[in-house]
Amino acid sequence: MPEHYPLLVPGATGAGHTEVVAPFDGAPIATVEQADRAGVEQALATASSLFRDRDAWLSADRRIDVLGRTVHIMHQRREELALEAAREGGKPLVDSLIEVDRAIDGVKLCIEYLRTQAGTEIPMGLNPASAGRLAFTRHEPIGPVLAFSAFNHPLNLIVHQAGPALAVGCPVIVKPAAATPTSCWRFVQILYEAGLPPEWCQVLLTADHELATEMVADRRVGFLSFIGSGRVGWMLRSHLAPGARCALEHGGVAPVIVAADADLDDALPLLAKAGFYHAGQVCVSVQRVFADRAIAHKLAERLAEKAKALEVGDPTLPGTEVGPLIRHSELQRVDGWVQEAVAGGAELLCGGKAISESCYQPTVLFDPPPDSRVMTHEVFGPVVCVSPFDAIDDAIAAANSLPYAFQASVFTRDLDTALRVDRRLNASAVMVNDHTAFRVDWMPFAGLRESGLGVGGIPYTMEDMQIKKLTVIRSREL
Repeated sequence: MPEHYPLLVPGATGAGHTEVVAPFDGAPIATVEQADRAGVEQALATASSLFRDRDAWLSADRRIDVLGRTVHIMHQRREELALEAAREGGKPLVDSLIEVDRAIDGVKLCIEYLRTQAGTEIPMGLNPASAGRLAFTRHEPIGPVLAFSAFNHPLNLIVHQAGPALAVGCPVIVKPAAATPTSCWRFVQILYEAGLPPEWCQVLLTADHELATEMVADRRVGFLSFIGSGRVGWMLRSHLAPGARCALEHGGVAPVIVAADADLDDALPLLAKAGFYHAGQVCVSVQRVFADRAIAHKLAERLAEKAKALEVGDPTLPGTEVGPLIRHSELQRVDGWVQEAVAGGAELLCGGKAISESCYQPTVLFDPPPDSRVMTHEVFGPVVCVSPFDAIDDAIAAANSLPYAFQASVFTRDLDTALRVDRRLNASAVMVNDHTAFRVDWMPFAGLRESGLGVGGIPYTMEDMQIKKLTVIRSREL
């Protein structure tokens, strides 16, 4: 019997429901209540009322206490949370366990940052105009936060959006991905269990995109946190009310440059992991590998051997390394892009076929046409392209040819080569002798150009969700 998840908006009643099914086999997982226009209004009114009543703001010590208790409960339910994330999102259990560990650490980071952040003193008394004055800044919450999340990390992404908001004292309304809402529901219910008043973190799904857009446009929203497609993210940004801030995290078409002197024994396991992790459904997944012509085909063949050895199937089983795509339509889209590239002259070294309605073979393409969709758009599937180059600057130019800029990487044993690539790549982060998907949750994580706006990472999100209020004191004693 599928579990039922009620609307988490105090005072509101549900209007219809969303059915959640496992992407691997279509098995029903849960039903989740939806909010109608009245429910959305109730959520916004509650969040706005909380923020306006400064006497009711949660003190820092109480926020720290709630987050600390949350960490403790999440530790106790680690396996349960991981299995739920694997079932609804399709990420293999071994990787979902790591996601839960990251989520727990993310909540810890919120606490650590609260304990260490501080305002600054602004110099005064430097001229007659500033004489007799003391000036300093303090942090205050920016206002109600609206967080729209994505399916591919159903627990950790919610932690990255709701955790910082609550840590800095912002009421937050979360709209998880409709395909993977139950991890969010479980996390927020843990927050309640840890002592958070439900009004401070509300969760809802809407029946249509129009209602979600109306939420974004509401003047009571202080900050929009959006993780998802660029098409939707830029559209929502255009609807924000004057003065509302936002952070947008979209995808990229991550480039890797492999020089002739690279250590392939070291590089290949990293490229395989980052290319096929979560069936390639990661915004910085390895997708375009530009390799020196002297080693390019050998690299592609060895990568294909590793891809063939991966265990593809049920994400809830301990031995599975690659799970399903989130929807059958996504598998069909990925296959269409692969067949298009092969028809255009790409050499198919492995994969290129569906295993089932939900799982696609890990695929390696050699030298696909530069204008094919697998080379120009984010494939968001288990597909890695290897292209040969003759000069390192040609590889850099090819990597920079798209309107996306996120994380990139270079493999080489030569420091000058590494620094040349690092300096010239259009990217917010360049990994040297590591894959494009490397991330720890306290580092900056930012998409540039069409890949996003603002900087993610727990401390940076907390900064974004606060204002620095300046206080200037005039006194004869100064």
